[in-house]
Amino acid sequence: MPSPVSSAGGCSLQSSGLRVSWATAQRMYSSATGGLTAPAKHATQTAMSKLVEIWTDGACSGNPGPGGWGALLKSGDHEKELMGGEYETTNNRMELMAAIEGLNALMRPSKVRLHTDSTYVKDGLTKWIHGWKRNGWKTASKKPVKNKDLWQALETACKAHDIEWIWVKGHAGDEGNERADELARLAARQKKDASAL
Repeated sequence: MPSPVSSAGGCSLQSSGLRVSWATAQRMYSSATGGLTAPAKHATQTAMSKLVEIWTDGACSGNPGPGGWGALLKSGDHEKELMGGEYETTNNRMELMAAIEGLNALMRPSKVRLHTDSTYVKDGLTKWIHGWKRNGWKTASKKPVKNKDLWQALETACKAHDIEWIWVKGHAGDEGNERADELARLAARQKKDASAL
């Protein structure tokens, strides 16, 4: 089976001769039951047979300031590194972008173990977002949720996958986290250097 790690976005479902595009699978989605129809569920379960490990991190030179994000993806013997940045951003936005881009790099629905040193990202997606949406994207104190655009993009990126969110302590020897941090800092430095020209 080919690795689910790909530089391209988009997803497909494949099962014993059945091939369904992700767009088709989404049309099969039933809002009434909150799940896919039986054929799509079977295809999804088959497609999710391979685990993908993702480590993500963000960095910012000044907050706000030039920033970068990095992601390391591993699936079996396959490995991919991603990075990017912005000239004027915040550390939290780069943390979110790392998770979004890491998930969007998967070519089909996958079982994912996503490692992040950001409690902001982990708790925001697994706990806080439900209340924000109920409150019309307002916090408990009735203030607009910061980075709403990226929270919505992250929620969309998560829908195709079965994700286990894992918090790791930053700069504590986790090899995946250390590499994601290196990529994020490199991207931030590139943006800072370019802005100085």
